[in-house]
Amino acid sequence: MPVRNSKRSLRTASAPEGLRGKVALVTGASRGIGLAIAAALAAEGCAVVITARNQTALKKAAAKLARHRTSILPVVCDVRHPHALARLFAAVKRRFHRVDILINNAGVGHAGLPVGRLPLDAWKEVIETNLTGMFLVTQATLPLMKQGSVIVNNLSIAAKRVFPGSSAYNASKHGALGLTNTLREELRELGIRVIALLPGATETAIWNTLWPDAPRQKMMSPKTVAQAVVSALSLPEQSTVEELTILPSAGTL
Repeated sequence: MPVRNSKRSLRTASAPEGLRGKVALVTGASRGIGLAIAAALAAEGCAVVITARNQTALKKAAAKLARHRTSILPVVCDVRHPHALARLFAAVKRRFHRVDILINNAGVGHAGLPVGRLPLDAWKEVIETNLTGMFLVTQATLPLMKQGSVIVNNLSIAAKRVFPGSSAYNASKHGALGLTNTLREELRELGIRVIALLPGATETAIWNTLWPDAPRQKMMSPKTVAQAVVSALSLPEQSTVEELTILPSAGTL
């Protein structure tokens, strides 16, 4: 289901130098922070591959991104399943042959329940999506990356703090931070930068599950997080932001 805006170069005449012409892969990109980052990268002139589990939502996201007049490739993918990832990367290789920017954003939450009452199925879904999925996507992307490439893992401040009733979410994000830090050290010599993105409360649909009554008026917008990510990605290759923590001015809520 590729979306083409005519047969044009990956570079756009109106985009500024910097990220223009890069190929970005954004998981969980049909809404929220993922869609905002995809839109920000498309606005910079990147070709953008977007994934999500829901085909209808993904088509709507691709239609929104099409206005940026760059190459958009939507691919339905559940990051938990290797066969789905095989189809994703076959499509990426056919179209672009490389990935310059990986945004590991796919993630889910669970209802606020103490450890003693959290169903095993809920635990598995969160760990497999937020942690194992990040591992699988990264592992599949690395052969397509070269010096100067960047990986951004969206972790949430739950990677360093704990919130009662969110044991699986907390555990997945803590584990993902350990994976991110390990990956950074392994990839330093290859010239591939790794950024841990730790946003605080951001107004997205995940709160419908985590905390339905959360004070959303105090939260950041996904666009704010996306702007910070683009700024970090735009740094010269010899410098990097290793951890990018962004909080609403109201605090951690």
